[in-house]
Amino acid sequence: MTLETFDLIVIGCGPAGEKAGAQAAYFGKRVAIIERAPYVGGSTVNSGTVPSKTLRESALYFSGLKQRGLYGIDYSLKENLTIQDFMHHEQDVVQMERQRMLNNLALHHIELVHGQACFEDAHTVSICDRNGERRLHGDVILIATGSKPHRPPGIPFDDSRVFDSDTFLQMTRIPASLAVIGAGVIGCEYASIFIALGVQVALVDGRDRLLPFLDAEISERLRQRLAALGMQFWFNERLANVQSTPSAVDLAMQSGRTLQVETVLFAAGRRAAVDGLLLEKAGLAVNERGYISVDENYRTAVPHIYAAGDVIGFPALASTSMEQGRVAICHAFGFNYKQRVASMLPMGVYTIPEISAIGETEESCREKKIDYCVGRAFYANNVRGHITGDTAGLVKLIFARSDKKLLGVSIIGENATELIHIGMLVLDNQRTIDEFIEQVFNYPTLSEAYKYAAYDGLGNLAGHKLREG
Repeated sequence: MTLETFDLIVIGCGPAGEKAGAQAAYFGKRVAIIERAPYVGGSTVNSGTVPSKTLRESALYFSGLKQRGLYGIDYSLKENLTIQDFMHHEQDVVQMERQRMLNNLALHHIELVHGQACFEDAHTVSICDRNGERRLHGDVILIATGSKPHRPPGIPFDDSRVFDSDTFLQMTRIPASLAVIGAGVIGCEYASIFIALGVQVALVDGRDRLLPFLDAEISERLRQRLAALGMQFWFNERLANVQSTPSAVDLAMQSGRTLQVETVLFAAGRRAAVDGLLLEKAGLAVNERGYISVDENYRTAVPHIYAAGDVIGFPALASTSMEQGRVAICHAFGFNYKQRVASMLPMGVYTIPEISAIGETEESCREKKIDYCVGRAFYANNVRGHITGDTAGLVKLIFARSDKKLLGVSIIGENATELIHIGMLVLDNQRTIDEFIEQVFNYPTLSEAYKYAAYDGLGNLAGHKLREG
């Protein structure tokens, strides 16, 4: 069998794989990307980030939540809403993103090979599909196969009412009740989407609060907003048993409490998708958490093999995965271009309401014994907040008491994931909160909240409230 030679072989065409391949091709390298799924995009495009965020917008539209905030009316869910109605926009957006990626590969003259990749040795990868087998030699190889949901043992995933985060969008109807097991980012996002649609939602987690990596004040505001929509929270609970009956799914907790629902989503974490790669033939192994270990340049224990994206674990974000792929390729080929992933990584949580954060929280400052101060600005005091119908949002600044240097930003509310980038630039350039006061923001905008959060912070620093200049 002929052995085809490439400068770079990328295994996996998700965010990391696509951007890595394009980076190498841009500098004239011959690139092949292997994808075992029928479509490019990985879980980000096909079952995760893009679909769930699109569904969030559909939920806001169909539920009328924004209209309730704008007009103070009881805007009920559109009658006879079908799953096709709900999924229509999501399907359009997913198809558009798949086509964009295919166009990008064609533009860079990257060969896309469909099939299951497996290592024969550290430089050779074979691909099997229905058209036969191919063998590729790569001077450099990048593993970017992403992750897949962790499926706890003993859970009847063959039941059409029991889902993980990758199969959840395959449901055929909107359920009357839903239990979400796992209050991480994915669990909270889907729980908030379906509570907005009027579904009875119970969120079950072994911890005592939502998203503990967030500032506690932001986490509590999220809980309050979801509780106001009717969500039930089962904190400090661990699942003991699942029983399928003809009419429902029965969940028994270790505490003895029971829950009966129509549909269950298990969002109990993810693990690296390396099944079938035969990593051992390339001299590679996964770590104790199931991920491939890499150094600061995303190089594995085998010098010419790199890994990027979810397959290496935290932070497992599409945004960082893209940059990891680019950095890995620049290092592998010695391109004097992108040398590192930025140290400041914004966190976006697409719950309803939206959340974004970067840098320190009050809790992390206390742990590190940093002398800090806080400035807050509420959407309720912002004209744009009233225009958009979101008066419950908050911009929270954490800054050093000694020199006013910005340490962290947390935002909950409309456009949080867009607004965070303003604070990110100030934070990354190690500037003070005076930067927000000195700048002119468009009026009326939510961005103005930065200025008034800074004024509030100065007032707190001085021990009194300053007048907003």
